[in-house]
Amino acid sequence: MTFLHNLLVTILLLGLLCTLGRAAAVDLSLEPHQDRAAASKEEKRDWWQVAQFYQIYPRSFKDSDGDGVGDIQGIISKLDYLKEIGVTATWLSPIFTSPMVDFGYDISDFFDIQPEYGTLDDFDQLVAEAKKRNIKIILDFVPNHSSDENEWFKKSVKREKGYEDYYMWHDGYVNSTTGKREPPSNWLQAFRGSAWEWNEDRQQYYLHQFAVQQPDLNYRNPLVVAQMKRVLTYWLDRGVAGFRMDAVPWCFESLPDDTGRYPDEPLSGYTDDPDNSAYLKHIYTQDLRETVEMVFQWRTLFDDYQRVHGGDTRIIMVETYSGLDYVMQFYGNRTAKGAEIPFNFQFITGGNGDKNNKQLTAVGFVKIINSWMVQMPAGKTANWVMGNHDQRRVGSRYGEDRIDLMNMLQMFLPGVSVTYQGEELGMTDLDISWEDTRDPSACNSNADIYEEFTRDPGRTPFQWSDEANAGFSTNSSTWLPINPNYQTVNAKTENASTTSHLSLYKQLTQLRKLKTLQLGSTRYANVGDNVLAIKRSLSGEATLVLVANVLDTKVTGVDVAGPLYASGNYKIKVSNPQAKASVGDSVTLSNLSLEPYAAIILESV
Repeated sequence: MTFLHNLLVTILLLGLLCTLGRAAAVDLSLEPHQDRAAASKEEKRDWWQVAQFYQIYPRSFKDSDGDGVGDIQGIISKLDYLKEIGVTATWLSPIFTSPMVDFGYDISDFFDIQPEYGTLDDFDQLVAEAKKRNIKIILDFVPNHSSDENEWFKKSVKREKGYEDYYMWHDGYVNSTTGKREPPSNWLQAFRGSAWEWNEDRQQYYLHQFAVQQPDLNYRNPLVVAQMKRVLTYWLDRGVAGFRMDAVPWCFESLPDDTGRYPDEPLSGYTDDPDNSAYLKHIYTQDLRETVEMVFQWRTLFDDYQRVHGGDTRIIMVETYSGLDYVMQFYGNRTAKGAEIPFNFQFITGGNGDKNNKQLTAVGFVKIINSWMVQMPAGKTANWVMGNHDQRRVGSRYGEDRIDLMNMLQMFLPGVSVTYQGEELGMTDLDISWEDTRDPSACNSNADIYEEFTRDPGRTPFQWSDEANAGFSTNSSTWLPINPNYQTVNAKTENASTTSHLSLYKQLTQLRKLKTLQLGSTRYANVGDNVLAIKRSLSGEATLVLVANVLDTKVTGVDVAGPLYASGNYKIKVSNPQAKASVGDSVTLSNLSLEPYAAIILESV
């Protein structure tokens, strides 16, 4: 019955979304996956279901010792800022010991801290100081690979007992025509080129689906599975509230055939560049069912840990850009619990893709929202991720005029909100020259095409003030250049302004504490191409409505009352500067006028 119901609802909603030029509405109060407890305002959510998550890229957050690189003491020094802007949990990109080939995602010691970031004592202090402010610390867990400088890999190269098969090794094949040894398959790494690298000492190839210095661990080896569970337990013992799990879809690969040969992956047809990862369809190296089941094992580990040690739920956040039918599997099923938060990247990958959504219409916004809400399993919690350290910034992808609008949308939708550092300020991308490029994804290309692959523009240092180096560091230079717009786009300046991006962001984090936004049902609609409207309602509480003109043309006579099934009187509770409206003004839902990029949140009276 559940499957048939979902199928019928999906068909109905897709039909509604095909309606262009007039209102198309979706009512999630009718959906089986909608928060059914919304009918009761006494219902409570677990801490993470209503949390305001905030991603910190430590290298670029705050430098405390003047070396041009952010560090743990820098984070500690800014915990009061996180508290002030309403953050309840922050996840840190990797801070473990690393040669920094991929800036922490190549880990040489999973049990210690990278010296330029600090020490274990610094980390313990961070957890303790954050706890005083009711902020939880989430760590970035990198399960797929280690650094080639990790002792595990060095022992595996030497075939030491217990480590022989810790990684993915293969003899490869001798080409009968050329007599040269060739890789075991045509598999490609994410950072361009073959995913296989020859090791002279061991006289075999090893698999690396990212940089050459990031060999893939072998999750078909029980010793590896047990080792990584020890890593998780070690950091749980140090007080972390959960993990964001990196590059999860790559953890398992298809098995070789009876002759030991791995299958070649088919051509994708997306590009003619044979070194580009997109040249192949990754049907044998990504998105295997075994990977989902490994996440289920980690969930069981966390649940067992909590039964013994008590405390709040320890959560799993899964990074995956896979198809939604695969992503949804990470939530779990009737027999196995999964991740609380399989990341929803639809605002990154949807619309016109991850580079430019500046012309996305209200119809496109509804499709993005709907893509997640329709497919989400019953009883699960949605999450909304607008950006991260691997992407161009929201203001650069969606347009600077939409920065407030996007933050308002993210905070207003049901479920979990995840902000990448600096998005609350409206930080934008900085074009990084080839000479200043640090990202291995770009460095593995060339000066002509690197901008297609670089992630550096969204990783520039946080802009704290209008002082030298944006108040990020006292050093004469920083690990990446600082955006020159820091003189106006910075935390200090914006904190002193009532109309800044930061000021609005703080209003929104306070608004999210309302029961209507935490428990209420949701209905959303587009009115033509310009207007996106969302209603959140809860019995016995004031109804809230978000109305946004997502395009650069003014609209008048807009009726959102009909599509939202909304009636009664409303007043403005929050607005962005483009709305040219005042808080407390009365409005008529059936006859709205909206300036270009105006966004207002209304409250019933």
